[in-house]
Amino acid sequence: MAIITNTVSYMDGDVVLEAFFAFDDAITERRPAVLISHMWNGRGDFVAEKAKKLAELGYFGFALDMYGKGIVGTSPEESMALMQPFMDDRVMLQQRIQAALRAVKLLPWVDDSKIAAIGFCFGGLCVLDLARTGVDIKGVVSFHGLLNAPDNTQGNPIKAKILALHGYDDPMTLPAQTIEFQNEMTNAGADWQLHNYGHTVHAFTNPVANFPDSGMIYNATADRRSWLAMQNFLTEIFA
Repeated sequence: MAIITNTVSYMDGDVVLEAFFAFDDAITERRPAVLISHMWNGRGDFVAEKAKKLAELGYFGFALDMYGKGIVGTSPEESMALMQPFMDDRVMLQQRIQAALRAVKLLPWVDDSKIAAIGFCFGGLCVLDLARTGVDIKGVVSFHGLLNAPDNTQGNPIKAKILALHGYDDPMTLPAQTIEFQNEMTNAGADWQLHNYGHTVHAFTNPVANFPDSGMIYNATADRRSWLAMQNFLTEIFA
């Protein structure tokens, strides 16, 4: 067994994007794919490691790119400047992540009937928006993602199963907003779950998060529990 990694370029209009992917070459048949949507700073080592971990579980891990080939934020200010246009234009966000979905379906190692997406922070919002467009994928998982709904998907039936993994004390998504999210998912006919982790704030899966004044702190227990919850969810939806 060997975990094979590489990058692949794809397009959204005239924007060149570059994904990182990983798969286990011991598996000879096509396998389920899991898109991985990055945090606000862009596609980096964090999501590359998640792609490798997913490959070890037998999936094709595809760490997508929302910003453009080689574009990453190196400071909070740069990361905010990269993310904000997508927060302001959710249609652009949805088109960008749909480009990743189209790209992964073309890869020879992928069973294009079995695709899911996971995302972290900003990436959680991205994969939820992918589901909100009504695409026919198996499921999405949001890790400490932003839950606020866009204004262009009302009335769309959500076909993907939904798992939101959330810190109860996350200052970026307050408890009242989780109620709004649950109502939204119910009204859209989604098969949804929301797991709240007590005494847990934003960015709980990120080992370098240690910014208590901003409400971003790594939580090893919530990290472990959420990854296990994701594994169980993927086993269910790909059965």
